[in-house]
Amino acid sequence: MSGKPGNSQDLGPRNARMAVKLGVVVAGMVGLSFASVPLYDMFCRATGFGGATMVAEKAPDKALERVVTVRFNADVNNSINWEFKPETHAVNVHVGEAMTIAYRAKNLENHAVIGTATYNVTPEKAGQYFNKLQCFCFTEQKLEPGQSIDMPVNFYVDPAMADDPEMADVKTITLSYTFFRAAGQSAALPTPGKGAAAGPLDGAEGKDYQGNAQGSVDKPTPGAAPGNRS
Repeated sequence: MSGKPGNSQDLGPRNARMAVKLGVVVAGMVGLSFASVPLYDMFCRATGFGGATMVAEKAPDKALERVVTVRFNADVNNSINWEFKPETHAVNVHVGEAMTIAYRAKNLENHAVIGTATYNVTPEKAGQYFNKLQCFCFTEQKLEPGQSIDMPVNFYVDPAMADDPEMADVKTITLSYTFFRAAGQSAALPTPGKGAAAGPLDGAEGKDYQGNAQGSVDKPTPGAAPGNRS
């Protein structure tokens, strides 16, 4: 009986210590959940997991005889009132052959808007073999009211795909983009005392996701013969 009061007195500090420990665990789990989003994105972009594509600096020296059809899809999130579509819906490309197509975006709102695009490819297993040399994805695009812009995508399908037995059934790859309203819109606000007249945009002033200036591009003709191969 004499030990019970002592145990009761110790119970309060023990509960307090336990509450602190649980609080630390919960805070760590919350922090990890927020950190996991960019880490997961980095993992996907590095491995092609989940339909994310790869990034390359140059195309292969030669293309193979194998041909795949690459289709292009465009979606707009309901957070942004833009028109967004590919100028070509599909191209036939040899594995290892570099190809350039363009997407066009137009701001339908009555004020300047900054948008940003996410992307993926299907089937998801093709992500590790779909390489982009130039792209507008994950780069904020500012458009004035009624302004439009052509945004090039330069890509190739890695010849290593031909050596992967799991890719033997892949004859079509679909590249999809979705435009969202960017989280920060302060740069879209008009400067006090100045108009917001829109100048022409053709993609030359934009930057791709590697930070490289976008130059002029040749737009392919659907069904046109592929480039030279060796």
